[in-house]
Amino acid sequence: MSTSQQADPLIGRLVDGRYRVRARIARGGMATVYVATDLRLERRIALKVMHGHLSDDSVFQSRFIQEARAAARLADPHVVNVFDQGQDGDMAYLVMEYLPGITLRELMREQRRLNITQTITIMDAVLSGLAAAHRGGIIHRDVKPENVLLAEDGRIKIGDFGLARATTANTATGAQLLGTIAYLAPELVTRGTADARSDIYALGIMLYEMLVGEQPYKGEQPMQIAFQHATDSVPRPSVKNPGVPEPLDELVLWATEKVPDDRPSDAAEMLNRLREIERELGVAPQVARTLTPSRRRVADDVRDSGELTRVLPPSVTAPIAAAEEVDNASRLRTVARRRAAKGGWLLALVLLLAVVAGGAGWYFGSGPGSMVSVAAVAGTPSFTEAEAALVAQGLTAQQRDVYSLDVAAGAVVGSDPGEGTRVDRGASVAVLVSQGPQPRDIPALAGLNDDQARSTLTGLGIVITDPDQQSFTDAEKGAVLSASVTPRGGADAIDCTNGCSVHEGDTASLSVSAGPLPDVGGKSVQDATSALEEVGLSVAGTYEEFNDDLDAGAVIYIAGRDGGGNWVPGESVTLAVSKGPEPVEVPSVVGLTRDAAKKKLSDLGFTYQYLATWDLFLDSATRVEAQVPAAGQLVRAGSEVSLRFQVSG
Repeated sequence: MSTSQQADPLIGRLVDGRYRVRARIARGGMATVYVATDLRLERRIALKVMHGHLSDDSVFQSRFIQEARAAARLADPHVVNVFDQGQDGDMAYLVMEYLPGITLRELMREQRRLNITQTITIMDAVLSGLAAAHRGGIIHRDVKPENVLLAEDGRIKIGDFGLARATTANTATGAQLLGTIAYLAPELVTRGTADARSDIYALGIMLYEMLVGEQPYKGEQPMQIAFQHATDSVPRPSVKNPGVPEPLDELVLWATEKVPDDRPSDAAEMLNRLREIERELGVAPQVARTLTPSRRRVADDVRDSGELTRVLPPSVTAPIAAAEEVDNASRLRTVARRRAAKGGWLLALVLLLAVVAGGAGWYFGSGPGSMVSVAAVAGTPSFTEAEAALVAQGLTAQQRDVYSLDVAAGAVVGSDPGEGTRVDRGASVAVLVSQGPQPRDIPALAGLNDDQARSTLTGLGIVITDPDQQSFTDAEKGAVLSASVTPRGGADAIDCTNGCSVHEGDTASLSVSAGPLPDVGGKSVQDATSALEEVGLSVAGTYEEFNDDLDAGAVIYIAGRDGGGNWVPGESVTLAVSKGPEPVEVPSVVGLTRDAAKKKLSDLGFTYQYLATWDLFLDSATRVEAQVPAAGQLVRAGSEVSLRFQVSG
């Protein structure tokens, strides 16, 4: 045991009273993996323990537990099984299947480049495991050779779902953009979003690496590699390895398309294509399994002989030769006697069957056991007519009311048992009489979002028109503002905003909020136009008005809609644009005393300034000699007027 192993405090510890830690296998960024013994079930397991410094971090704890739940939901032979998850004090752990062997990364380090059969074998297994994950709505998010395990017994499994999450939660930003940079899909680099097709991109890079022996993108800094993922196209593997068949070339290019929509939609689609390639190339996945001693001896015998089939030994063939020496005449006589006896028995059996068949034919054809075929009553206009048709066959009829979208009320939908069914004479047949569409009670829809309202209506058999009517309101985008239902017969629509009673098959129309109008106050006309165009509105024109709060050229508000009501996407609006504050005329204060001039300016909203020494004079001893700006000039309200005084004579 190494010094590091001896220094590890978990070696030898009993975790949760059940798992005895034996040795450390690997250490990663989030956790350390140990081989341990499950004392309860007496089996070896892999114990994954989250690092102690992450135990207090709820985000990492959540991701750690998420791995257990994600992987435990997958029952597939190519996914590492997760048996248990728990907490021992402040230590969070996972209990997983123990697979002695190596990773795909270690195999590629040994061989550098894999041959075609090895590559197809590994890709077939990995795609099978990922296909199960994608079917379960789970994306792996960290597909790379380090997470592909090659067991000693030949099993190939994908593990480490520590980054996996449900496909509905598919956004990663900032510190959440995790995974190995060499396998990151372009959309993860540029937008931080991931789905099943991001796993496909990583598989394409891994397939290239297995065929070529190196990754397609290299760089000294991680961001250099990320930039190449976002801007460059993965080259054909055959450029570096001419031995790569064209179908595998094309599979790599398909899986690594820059646009996610151009890739396989999930692992199942890529697996189907890989298996077509296997048939085209005549290459099947080969799994080298460890043989038991007896099997190994058999294998050695075949290998040593170089033969697939051996001549049977004399001891086995001797009885056959002896059998061939039986006297042919005796054998023919024996066969003749057996055939004669068999012929007598066959004749008797045929006669017996003929008697039985005749009696059965009489009993079921015209005797008391005869049966009749239920008449076709579907589409008859009333129960009375359907009953008459059944009575004519010696049957009785009972009315059973059913709801139907397609058959008018009062008409017959069908029968139970159905048309053509053979029943005993005198049997009772239920006649299914239409009551028309089934009544439905619709709950209040106002305030629900569009998806919730549609799910409620379709669940009740209500048809919904497309698209929804939209208008801009203060309500959240997608919130239902109103709902109306038009009966199938074409009667007037019914307001169902706050609930109503209708019938299955009626048609509903929804009016939903397009969200609040963008706040364009204070923006330039160009910026306001861009903001409005993003929500589907265009700007038809502008007009100007004075505004004390906004500089000239800034948008004040959106003008009112002709006819009132809310704006609707696709309409054109008019913007009110500021001309700045309305200018005012400067009054004349020349000739007034100091205090009189100050009062007149203050009353009109102007400020003033003059030499402070004039405040030492009596007001009556002062006169305004000049002012700037001059009387009659138009200036911004609240502007300052400079005063020059003289001593009054």
